[in-house]
Amino acid sequence: MSSSDRTALIEYLKDFITEARWEKMNEVLAQRTRHLTVVVEDIYQSHNASAVLRSCDGFGIQDAHIIENQNTFDASSQVTIGADQWLSLHRYNAEGTDNTEACIQNLKESGYQVIATTPHEDDYNLNDLPIQQKTALVFGTELDGISERAKELADGFVKIPMFGFSESFNISVSAAVCLYNLTRRMRKSDAIDWHLSEEEKDELRLEWLKQSIKAGEQLEKTFLEKNS
Repeated sequence: MSSSDRTALIEYLKDFITEARWEKMNEVLAQRTRHLTVVVEDIYQSHNASAVLRSCDGFGIQDAHIIENQNTFDASSQVTIGADQWLSLHRYNAEGTDNTEACIQNLKESGYQVIATTPHEDDYNLNDLPIQQKTALVFGTELDGISERAKELADGFVKIPMFGFSESFNISVSAAVCLYNLTRRMRKSDAIDWHLSEEEKDELRLEWLKQSIKAGEQLEKTFLEKNS
């Protein structure tokens, strides 16, 4: 779809939602980022999986990359409260494939530094992790953490400072703490261009409009047929 066609379709569809909803969409888009992204590897507890997605939405992270080598990622709507519908979810679950490698290589080719979260490596304390480059944070399973393959492929490691007897937080808390820290630093920086491009915003506006309107896909089809 051309940029002009997309713009025209957005103008058409926005008449089917309230002004308050339209303003909220644009408010959220102004704070969305792809400078930081989250990777989850083989998460199997739905509550934790869902909480990570809710944190992504809450802190303005648009993309979540989901590796499913052994376990299927299952988000619970009772926990996400619909947050996952506003995210771009990228699943890596091809049979006979090292999905961890496929995901990490894809991110590196897209310009991301891949940082694995683990209390067993100490390349960086969370407060000191450099984020001038686009950064992908990898979180592992509840019991075993990230896989050895993820550790091999990561560009570095980060850990959350701990001051009690516990070695680490669970994955949902870890993701929330990391995202709070890094998005706060990112937004305060004058050196990081973290906003979405106007084209990316329009792509998401269109997607979100269709999700917000009953029969949104049918309205799009009718509009495109009429204007083809």
